[in-house]
Amino acid sequence: MKPAGVVRAIGRTTIRNIACLGHYGLFLLTSLFWLFTSPLKIRRIIEQISFIGVKSTIIVLLTGAFTGMVLALQAFYALNKFGGESLLGPTVALALIRELGPVVSALMVTGRAGSALASEIGIMRITEQIDAMEIMAVNPYRYIIVPNIVAAIIAFPVLGAFFSLIGIWGGYVVGVEILGLSAGTYFGEMTNYLDMQDIRMGIYKSLSFGLIVSWICCYKGYFTSYGAKGVGNATTQAVVVSSVLILIWDYFVTSIFV
Repeated sequence: MKPAGVVRAIGRTTIRNIACLGHYGLFLLTSLFWLFTSPLKIRRIIEQISFIGVKSTIIVLLTGAFTGMVLALQAFYALNKFGGESLLGPTVALALIRELGPVVSALMVTGRAGSALASEIGIMRITEQIDAMEIMAVNPYRYIIVPNIVAAIIAFPVLGAFFSLIGIWGGYVVGVEILGLSAGTYFGEMTNYLDMQDIRMGIYKSLSFGLIVSWICCYKGYFTSYGAKGVGNATTQAVVVSSVLILIWDYFVTSIFV
């Protein structure tokens, strides 16, 4: 390929990616506009909270319990080398509340609810249900997108808190019941090292993750290509892009609050 052709190819790719980012941004701004300028569909929001939050509770609790148990097991043997077994409780609590609770719970919900959300909206697109709404002057953003965003912003912090709590309990089972650490030492040291800043960080992360997951999954479903293959591709892309953005955004939020 000639040098001019290489430059043109790079230019086309760059312009296409910038246009794609702009499309994502416009979708989010449009959704937020209808979020703040129209009456909310309360019944629809409650339904989506049940779908995103309540139905994800079991998998979040199960994952949180074993995450806390593994974390306590590994942390105990690491701290034991330095004579710091008494810091097992704060180590587990800080890791779960600041990082693992918001991030892992968001990833689990993305895999369970985010994929289903993208495929559901994608099927509505290819079966022309969204087109029918527009013909009947029903705003799809107000009825489909906004309730999912609001429900995710509400559900993600709650699920993150459940994950952290059950993870701390799992660490207690391993550290106290199995490894013989004192229960008073496990919980007592937490009050010396945990503060509201750590809890606020976990809440901020969960809120932002809820917005990211609902935004990306709704976007991929809303603009899916036609056919079963298009819905499958949209669902896969929604989960992958959401998961990557969760990890990237987690780094930036952590770097700001540290």
